[in-house]
Amino acid sequence: MKVRIYTDGSAKGNPGPGGYGIVLKYKDQVKEMAQGFRMTTNNRMELMALIVALESLKTNKIPVDVYSDSKYVIDAIDKGWVFGWKAKGFKGKKNADLWLRYLALHPKFNLKFHWVKGHAGHPENERCDLLAVTAAENPPHLIDTVFEANQEQEKLL
Repeated sequence: MKVRIYTDGSAKGNPGPGGYGIVLKYKDQVKEMAQGFRMTTNNRMELMALIVALESLKTNKIPVDVYSDSKYVIDAIDKGWVFGWKAKGFKGKKNADLWLRYLALHPKFNLKFHWVKGHAGHPENERCDLLAVTAAENPPHLIDTVFEANQEQEKLL
């Protein structure tokens, strides 16, 4: 038996209002989650979906298959890029706050990642997309404080 996690992220304007969508499956149980943010990016929402999904699991004793249409997330983990980024202090890389949050979870789980083509009729990916887009388009939105603080800092430079 495995837990199956399906994720997607969305941002309108990139940056702009964004959201993530998650479908969790274990045996015959299905759980959906979504959240919107007032200002963020698509990549942040893709990564946030994975983090929130892993943080929501009640056990780390069951293998987890993760399905995402984000090459950014899948390749960074599967190809080991994120571990190199961390070793170099994330110099020149975006989303260090979220990657560090993910890296704290990574060793706790037996994870296998699967890339799925987005908008290609994959039922769970399509559902995650709908959840993410709906969350992005409909308040209430949370504040992605790190992203917004970084945006303000970039304006000052």
